[in-house]
Amino acid sequence: MFGKKKTVVEDEYGFSEYGTNASSDQTCIISSGTRIEGKFIAKENVRIDGTIIGDVTCDKKIVMGDTGYVNGSVVTKESSIRGRIEGTLTVTELAHLHETAFIEGTITAKKMIVDAGASYSGECKIGEQSVKTALSNEKSKEKSKEKTGS
Repeated sequence: MFGKKKTVVEDEYGFSEYGTNASSDQTCIISSGTRIEGKFIAKENVRIDGTIIGDVTCDKKIVMGDTGYVNGSVVTKESSIRGRIEGTLTVTELAHLHETAFIEGTITAKKMIVDAGASYSGECKIGEQSVKTALSNEKSKEKSKEKTGS
């Protein structure tokens, strides 16, 4: 119990696993030069180096490289952002904005790390209650879209 040292293991996609053993989660990679338009939903980790025009939902972690760009809402458990998001970013656990990150819109996260050089323009809400409210608003928005057919 006391003798085990926690390690940080990072795979080739930039995902880190804290603990004594790294898991072997699958990763969806959106390469630089790739453009996706529409709703994007992933159950596993996502690495974004390309462009997504539309809403992104990820059950695990999103890692966004320097060339990554999303125009829409992003909802995920964890995030490590180096690229650009225009829209909303909702993170149920830890949001990490690295030095090249730029967010234009609303950021909502349970916890957040902002490195020197990272920037955002808009509203920033931190805390568990803020996340619950943002997720509730996302669900209401989805139901409204389903009713109108857009």
